[in-house]
Amino acid sequence: MKNLVQNKNRRKVIRSIIQAIVLIGVSVLIINATFNLKKYSDASQNSINGDHGFIAISYFGVDQTGDNTLISTKLLSQHLESLHKTGYVTISQQDVLDYYKNGKELPEKALFLIFEDGRRDTAIFAQEIMEKYNFKATMLTYADKFEKRDPKFLSPDDLIQMEKSTFWELGTNGYRLEYINVFDRYYNYLGQLDSLEFANVSYYLGRDYNHYLMDYLRDEYDIPTETYEEMSERVSNDYEKMANIYTKETGELPKLYILMHSNTGQFASNDKVSIINEKKTKELFDMNYNREGNACNSLDSSIYDLTRLQPQSYWSTNHLLMKIQNDTQQDIDYVSGNADKKSKWEIICGASEFLDEKIILTSLPERTGLMRLNNSENFRNIDVSMSLLGNVFGVQKVYLRADDDLASALSVEITNDQLILKEKSNDAETILADIKLKGIDGTEIQSIEEVKKNAEIEALKTKIQYASSVNEATAVTELLNRKLQEEARTVEDGSMAYEPMIDIRENGKRQLDISIYEDTLSVKVDNKLVVDKIKIDNSANGAFYLESAWGGYGYSQRNLTDDVYDGIFDKIMITENGSVFGAENGTIIFETNMHGAELWLSEIKKAWSSIINWFIKTL
Repeated sequence: MKNLVQNKNRRKVIRSIIQAIVLIGVSVLIINATFNLKKYSDASQNSINGDHGFIAISYFGVDQTGDNTLISTKLLSQHLESLHKTGYVTISQQDVLDYYKNGKELPEKALFLIFEDGRRDTAIFAQEIMEKYNFKATMLTYADKFEKRDPKFLSPDDLIQMEKSTFWELGTNGYRLEYINVFDRYYNYLGQLDSLEFANVSYYLGRDYNHYLMDYLRDEYDIPTETYEEMSERVSNDYEKMANIYTKETGELPKLYILMHSNTGQFASNDKVSIINEKKTKELFDMNYNREGNACNSLDSSIYDLTRLQPQSYWSTNHLLMKIQNDTQQDIDYVSGNADKKSKWEIICGASEFLDEKIILTSLPERTGLMRLNNSENFRNIDVSMSLLGNVFGVQKVYLRADDDLASALSVEITNDQLILKEKSNDAETILADIKLKGIDGTEIQSIEEVKKNAEIEALKTKIQYASSVNEATAVTELLNRKLQEEARTVEDGSMAYEPMIDIRENGKRQLDISIYEDTLSVKVDNKLVVDKIKIDNSANGAFYLESAWGGYGYSQRNLTDDVYDGIFDKIMITENGSVFGAENGTIIFETNMHGAELWLSEIKKAWSSIINWFIKTL
């Protein structure tokens, strides 16, 4: 009993020590984010060497761990560190105004940094990183968030304090983030949705919708439901509400505006609506970022039609740098990661980062990234194992038994979620296999009828959740109950299988195992044998290559035009092969896996990060 009590007390002491350490770490994080101990130093006169314009980069928001929309603090830190190292300094709104109105010269590498949507966590997590690199940014907010007092978003008092810190300026995305003329991908008319309603049904949407200030309100037949006068009043009212709220809550309307979401070369998708937006924008604001997709702004640009690059939460650091270099044509220093691991490879094109057990191979815009393993020219019978973690839309490829110019080689690739095996001899290429991978993991393949029904059910649930009255909710509930009772044929019943468009943001994860032995090639995907001893002609020794490639312009609700791709090759292991997938204890001839102290330290860092993340999420 005494031992049990001692052990219990010992565990309590250990637990208390761990909790204290964690709380100290979290407290330091919060203190650093809350109290502005540093001041921004104006860098707008640095390295002036002729007119190079400036780049603008805008993040949707920042989160400790990141998600499909918000960038993680770790990745944001890597992005901003790389920009700082390659010579970029931030400029202010006044610098931009002076550049266009007074001909002020800007630094050779001038950066205008933006964070959109006005999230509280963005300010907390970005502040410390910005202080570290002496970066200044503009925080954009929606005026209606002030009215709703949503705790996820910055309050007017928060914004005033942020301005006093000297690292922040204020801007606005407008009065509201709402969507009009919304149809799902099955042509069901959903009408007008706010941002929460839109998020509920976004999985079932295509591109058939618009932002609140971009068009007339329309019915399910695309016919306007408002006159020109009504449309003009509706749009003008949004600007009036916005101006009144900002003036009341923060003392003045910000100088900077980002109109959501034109990107059309004008100020709306409809000409008549565009004229009103343009008039109001120029009356109320000093500048407007009207487009996205390109980072560069020059003296030839209109101060009311500026453009920004919006890095996505899945972009590697080199992905961002590749986009910037393509836009600016200026020299960029790419990040390499582990120098020792990189020395084992020849980078032929693109950029590579060696991070933990991963190789991130970033393609050139609209082209490829290619790298060759040194001293692999005599590889012949080998087993290859790796995880492919690049997004689903794109190309991740392995070359085997390849000659110097890839005129002859075997290749195994996963492209847009399809497994493709090719054999190339003297530049003549043969496709050995082409297999769709959807469903290989055992997930049920739904029919078009099933997915259409699910879309309609989700839309009705959303209408009930946000109904304006009990009567409306009751009426929609009756529609929902009838819809739930409807039959939808499955694939087994004869309905066509649903094949969704691949969103370019869709995360990918495939385990790939390749075995090449004499005149046969076998492939496993996610531990399932999908190609068994297919015959090959190439019997020569040859080198091992990795390739990443842009997969074309994929589907995206945000209309992104991203033409760079990150192939992510994780936990690569190559072993000598005595037979097909049969080389037990085969000699390892290359691997990226960590061992010993390196692995131990990595696991400690991951565990500590998980603990901190848990506390941040639950405190």
